[in-house]
Amino acid sequence: MVLNCIAVDDEPLALGLLSSFIAQTPFLKLVGSYSSAIAALEVLNEQEIDLIFLDIQMPDLTGLQLARTLESKPGGNKPRVIFTTAFHNYAIEGYKVDALGYLLKPYDYEEFLNASQKALAYAEKFKTAQQALVNVMDDYIFLKVEYQMVRVEIKNIVYIEGLKDYAKIHLLNEESPLLSLITLKALEEKLPKQRFMRIHRSFIIALEKIDAVTKSSVQIGNTSITIGEQYKEGMKQFLSNWY
Repeated sequence: MVLNCIAVDDEPLALGLLSSFIAQTPFLKLVGSYSSAIAALEVLNEQEIDLIFLDIQMPDLTGLQLARTLESKPGGNKPRVIFTTAFHNYAIEGYKVDALGYLLKPYDYEEFLNASQKALAYAEKFKTAQQALVNVMDDYIFLKVEYQMVRVEIKNIVYIEGLKDYAKIHLLNEESPLLSLITLKALEEKLPKQRFMRIHRSFIIALEKIDAVTKSSVQIGNTSITIGEQYKEGMKQFLSNWY
């Protein structure tokens, strides 16, 4: 497992050292180095980052303020933080933003590696927990809905709509869909491929529920779902088995 990382520090020497430590660690990938928390925030809104090595005292936006903005983001899969600081008195504040750890300046590579290995262990545990949210059986799956695991019959799934970190599962004879904390990609990997197909970046359909197909859309009951350009070839191959 490789963690996508960024380094944030307004001191050039500290930023250079941190970046070099990340670059020489096999399970870390340096996505970028930034001298301000504001610049880092722009990247965090555009890319998937697993881990931030973050200086606390910086002008304009402090490391603690940046960490608080991450806490307000929806979904559980948000970047984790290891603070880098020259001061001892931030432990309570760091606890409040659920920091994974601290590197007290000046720190050496051994200290950096120990903190990074803790982050890797956390990420691996989190990934295992996410995979366990959907437990696929022959005829049903379990999905996390609000605060409970709900059993969903495979045969009752009509189509699924992705909403960033969530998925809406539309079911037969149910007016309201189930809203589950799972990405569409993760759910796609768990569903039986012979029964379900991704036809759009935001939609998975149950193949047995298709009523009609055009060059650009699929009709399921009263719902028309557009076939995305990158998924048209897959639909074409599926239909070729039937004529």
